Amino acid sequence: MNSVTIRRSLYCPALIIVFLCSSPGRPQDGSARLAGFTAEHSRRQLEIEARFQAIPSPEEARKTHRFFTSAPHPAGSERNNELARHLEKLWSDQGWEDIRMHRYDVLASFPREVSLEMVSPVRYQAGLREDAYDVDPDTSHPDIRPAYLALSISGEVTAPVVYANSGNPEDYAVLRKHGVDVRGKIVLVRYSNPYSYRGFKAFTAEKMGAAGILIYSDPAEDGYGRGAVFPDGPWGPESHIQRGAITYDFLVAGDPLTPGWASVPGARQVPREQAVSLPKIMALPLSWRDAKPLLENMDGPVAPDSWQGGLKFKYRIGGRAVRAHMKVDMDTRIAPNYVVEARIRGSELPDEWILLGNHRDAWEFGGVDPSSGTASMVEVTRALGQLKKEGIRPRRTVVVCSWDGEEVGLTGSTEWGEQFADELKKKLVAYINVDSSTSGPTFEADSVASLAPLIVEVSRTLGHPEGKTLYDAWRRERAEAAKKPVPERELVDTRIGSGSDHTVFLNFLGRPTIGLAFTGPYGVYHSIYDNYYWINRFGDPGYRYHTLMARLWGVLALRLANADILPFDFDSYGHHLRQFTQQVERTGDAPAHLDFAGLYRGIDAFEAAGAALNRSAAAALAQGSVSPKILGGVNRAIMDVEGNWLHPDGIPGRPWFKHILYAARYTYAHLELPGLTEAVEKSDWETARSQARILERALDTNTRLLREAAGLLEEQAGGSRPDPRS
Repeated sequence: MNSVTIRRSLYCPALIIVFLCSSPGRPQDGSARLAGFTAEHSRRQLEIEARFQAIPSPEEARKTHRFFTSAPHPAGSERNNELARHLEKLWSDQGWEDIRMHRYDVLASFPREVSLEMVSPVRYQAGLREDAYDVDPDTSHPDIRPAYLALSISGEVTAPVVYANSGNPEDYAVLRKHGVDVRGKIVLVRYSNPYSYRGFKAFTAEKMGAAGILIYSDPAEDGYGRGAVFPDGPWGPESHIQRGAITYDFLVAGDPLTPGWASVPGARQVPREQAVSLPKIMALPLSWRDAKPLLENMDGPVAPDSWQGGLKFKYRIGGRAVRAHMKVDMDTRIAPNYVVEARIRGSELPDEWILLGNHRDAWEFGGVDPSSGTASMVEVTRALGQLKKEGIRPRRTVVVCSWDGEEVGLTGSTEWGEQFADELKKKLVAYINVDSSTSGPTFEADSVASLAPLIVEVSRTLGHPEGKTLYDAWRRERAEAAKKPVPERELVDTRIGSGSDHTVFLNFLGRPTIGLAFTGPYGVYHSIYDNYYWINRFGDPGYRYHTLMARLWGVLALRLANADILPFDFDSYGHHLRQFTQQVERTGDAPAHLDFAGLYRGIDAFEAAGAALNRSAAAALAQGSVSPKILGGVNRAIMDVEGNWLHPDGIPGRPWFKHILYAARYTYAHLELPGLTEAVEKSDWETARSQARILERALDTNTRLLREAAGLLEEQAGGSRPDPRS
């Protein structure tokens, strides 16, 4: 059977329904129910999903992808604004409603002039450009910019160069042990070893008093040390450059000049010197080709083994022999960013929203990041628009947004979220984010823990290009990576960091989020080689995973939009909260200073209330109908839970981040129970005890809420009223 036949058979509506009815844990008597649906509505839902899944097309995804990757389109560029207008018209043509273009006047950053020259012990002029390849004409596009890091300050310095590994605080501690002072010097750091966000590298170098920072891509991480390089393989060639921003959005996300409020035209702006997320250091990215002459001429002690990279010589710390002249002249000005919004109004519950989002801006062509996600998103909107034209509306409103400025500071989504904060806190059921749709075949999903079981359930109903279900392929991939079977409850990553557009919704607004991606070998991140050619040769030849992502994204949206009782599982949330707490308890000497008993009692009660709500919901739905009044009360309670994890003062030191269960470290890595965890890591026991009490109070509030919701459903047990949708 060829691949086309396999795909067609897997997406046959009848097979989808048969598969679901025969899934483990599902009844075999034809009364199978989806989580949150009655049996009758489950059957109708599966019919809708089958019709939806039949629409997304690899060829249509390819066409969209080619259009969006045909020219560089960073935030603030005219090409990116043209793409916003294109989506505005496209969504109108597809049948979407209430289409709006939101303008935000934000800080933009483009290079006017950048240069780097090693002046001793030998001269070397860094190219700061990537090589063009005849096989890929896009690499010769005239609009490609040189190497730059957005929101670097402008300046010029000649100074010694010091190699500081990954540029994390512990790396500077090693330098101090070797007697190396980086004040007034230029630090040269790697992008990954281990991973940390480039903005944190700049933040740390600034705190250490460095005059400038150079961030390069070492071949050990994303070049020939991993395999064949572009254009023959997926890894980065010697000239590839990882552009990016160095905004300190781990302190405050969004436009640095409007922290906590929307940068609509005419909005108040703080002075630049008071903007806490604005860097005050010069920065440039380098290819390993431009970093090599600096590294191989370094003096000083041999760097530790863990600092050695893929270049074929011993890396040294330096600090005296190598001197460089660094010049950065940035055009940093206020410029408009545009968020495009459209919706399909819900037929029954228009004031409950399911939000889908992907950012539009790219450093250059954005083959993977973000245009693969955009191609999938356009297939989702095309399919949902077609269903609407056929008379099939979702019960709840589905909203879709194309974000701008994500790459500069999570800007468009943050400004939109801040502008409509009050409405979103009341109406937003969940946000589903797809940043990059695919760089390979390996499925990854993250979510708040209450939505993890829904992702698993949906994965069972989706065909996979390998001829299995997505669920089967996912379980196998996770088992191979872990070298042991992974429990179903742990398939979804419930430890959510930052670095994408979910941040404002989860961390500032307290709304549940889901993130989806297919990943693979990807060594051209934020370079000119992340383009149409790369996707067609390495990332997703045939656009099969783009199409699967569209189907997955849309089905998740439809489940949430059409459910009788919103399919959140707070028993699952309690399970993961216990894991988060156990991790903190194992940190340092926390048990000697903190009593975790109250926190565990709160988690036990919350988990039990979640399990009771699951049972009550299942029993009510099994009756075949639930009173609209009861449904309204239960769903309102379910929607309120995530918001109750917010604390108005935010977490200590970072008041914009208000979620007490989820935040991100300065590196963008995940951080659970952030206020408590950071206090424990600092041995600040008074703050730790205060943060534990905040968690206990929130657990108590949400436990009462879940019990009240279960009580409402138990009223259904004495008899059911007809459901007008049946």
